[in-house]
Amino acid sequence: MLQKISKISWLGVFLSLVFYSFLGWLWFTVLFPNQYAGTLDKLGLMPANPDPIYFYGPPLTILPTIITTALLMVALNINTRKAAIEFALVIGLGFLVANTFDIAINPNIPHPMSYGLLVGGFQLVGMLGSCLILHAIRKK
Repeated sequence: MLQKISKISWLGVFLSLVFYSFLGWLWFTVLFPNQYAGTLDKLGLMPANPDPIYFYGPPLTILPTIITTALLMVALNINTRKAAIEFALVIGLGFLVANTFDIAINPNIPHPMSYGLLVGGFQLVGMLGSCLILHAIRKK
């Protein structure tokens, strides 16, 4: 499978990373900041000036996911928009949303179902957008 890494569109990876990162900023700071804080019982307690890791950390952790997704799309010959959407739903629901709920079920997250829905929703939308970008910018 690793021999297929040369078939990845690195422009597609970069654009997916930009999309996913922007979506995270939009999702958690513009669209749902109070809902996110509420899932953590931190409404009104979120830092006004967060540490830098909150800005560079998510893109660094999303990057391997996007590269792996791009590699799997090449290896599995995902060449149609329909297939890209189906793949995004399988990966998004089967790995990202499920893992988000697994992470949420611990004593440090007071509202695991709400957290899972909110953060899992972000992951699913992010994966869907990334797969569509990777499909559109793929090497032919």
